[in-house]
Amino acid sequence: MAGNKSYTIVEYFGGDDGYRCGYCKNEKGNFSHGMWSHTMTVEDYQDLIDRGWRRSEAPAPSQSLLAPIIVALVIHGLFSFLFRSGKYVYKPIMNKTCCPQYTIRCHALKFQPSKSHKKILKKTNKYLSKGEIPKGQDDVDAEPMDSVCDGAGPREPSKVCQAEIKCLLSADTPKKEADNPAITEPQKEVVDAAPASLESSRKDAESVPDERTKAKVPKPGLGADASRPLCRKAKDVRKERRLQKEHVRHKADGVSSDGAPAPPATSQTNQPKLLEDFISESPPNDSCHSLEVRLVRSNPPCPQFKASFNASYQVYKLYQMAIHKDPPDKPSESQFRRFLCDSPLEAEFSPDGPEVGYGSFHQQYWLDGRIVAVGVIDILPTCVSSVYLYYHPDFASLSLGSYAALREIAFTRQLQKQSPKLSHYYLGFYIHSCPKMRYKGQYRPADLLCPETFVWVPIERCLPRLENSRYARFNQDPDAGDARMLKDVGRALVLHRRTVMPYATYSRRRRASSDEVEVQQYGGLVGQQCAERILLYRA
Repeated sequence: MAGNKSYTIVEYFGGDDGYRCGYCKNEKGNFSHGMWSHTMTVEDYQDLIDRGWRRSEAPAPSQSLLAPIIVALVIHGLFSFLFRSGKYVYKPIMNKTCCPQYTIRCHALKFQPSKSHKKILKKTNKYLSKGEIPKGQDDVDAEPMDSVCDGAGPREPSKVCQAEIKCLLSADTPKKEADNPAITEPQKEVVDAAPASLESSRKDAESVPDERTKAKVPKPGLGADASRPLCRKAKDVRKERRLQKEHVRHKADGVSSDGAPAPPATSQTNQPKLLEDFISESPPNDSCHSLEVRLVRSNPPCPQFKASFNASYQVYKLYQMAIHKDPPDKPSESQFRRFLCDSPLEAEFSPDGPEVGYGSFHQQYWLDGRIVAVGVIDILPTCVSSVYLYYHPDFASLSLGSYAALREIAFTRQLQKQSPKLSHYYLGFYIHSCPKMRYKGQYRPADLLCPETFVWVPIERCLPRLENSRYARFNQDPDAGDARMLKDVGRALVLHRRTVMPYATYSRRRRASSDEVEVQQYGGLVGQQCAERILLYRA
């Protein structure tokens, strides 16, 4: 090859045969095209993932392939070498596979953490500062119900004033008697003598939850507790809160509630807390734990990566055995190296790129001097692409998967300050037909890639279509097509006998060649621009 120009070199595999799906466990329902990438530029990989391709986490390719490398691997019992490798790039056949996988990206600059995300960040910060992991909390987004009680305390889902329920219990009554739901004989006599209206209310109360029943049928002989606040209607409490918020906003704008200019606003603002604010909250000087996130280049491996390789591998091994139930001998060091350390992406640097450069990295989470989690990522021209995350099983309760995703979004925002076009965070594939994979849609604003036109569509517009069908075209313009579709296969570049040439030249030299259908399929999948840059290896 002439000059020092970097090329992407791939070997293409078809995808005619189905194989086992790792999501729905269909034995023959998973279909995808694949390429073995010897080397790849970050520009080409960026264009490929924007057409639905993805490296690593790959399913097995078709076993009917006759490529020499696959035959050799099968003979030696190393077929898993191919599809459990970071150098394998694959694209699901969306309208054929059992679980369509849609490329998803998050607008990192516009991202605002949800309530569940904030809960995870606060949980981690609390563990670092106090050494405590809150129990009984989950990461599911849920809108809390309004509290209708005037006073502090946990929010209750009932519309009945909780203070009113508590007022039914006298301070002079022993706690054991108050907690007893049974009605004593004197109480029963009073209830029997109650007016018809009260009896009717009692019957109506029997059809609602217990807490509401207690509120509607006060126990005779127990008066209101004067030490507790008076009960108020929910709408009155909401109105008061709204007025308080408006008052704070007027003060921030420099106008008082009566229209007069207000004193200059203090440091208190009404701006929402940013993701970085949660992450960078300063722990106290006497905090129990310290957390450090280190970025190390995995390909080519930097000295820091080499020094921490064994510690990182041990965490991966524990993760695979605990989470994926692998036997102790399966997550071998060589398998770990192929799967999460090997990458076709070479290190690249650009004057307008981030200081760390482009390529493949590991983000290591060091807790008190030891690795507890590792995020495998690719830094590309317009995005940070998440590849894989593994963590020490002892720290599963810290929700490290979600925490790492939030840290990677914050990292993307940090890189964008150095490289303005690097503004998205890719979460891999979104699989709506697999409920466990829908969590990726919680990082919003987000887009899904249309599988036919390869344009990005807001996820809110895609979900209704996915509810009706596993496979869906998101671009609603019937006249829209693939802007980068293959138009001339003859201009696709191939590598034959260490020589780069257009496919038209290659086919003239190899008159007996019968691979035009295969090359045409490959070109249609990568698009015209990539076909003219990527070198397709020809034996």
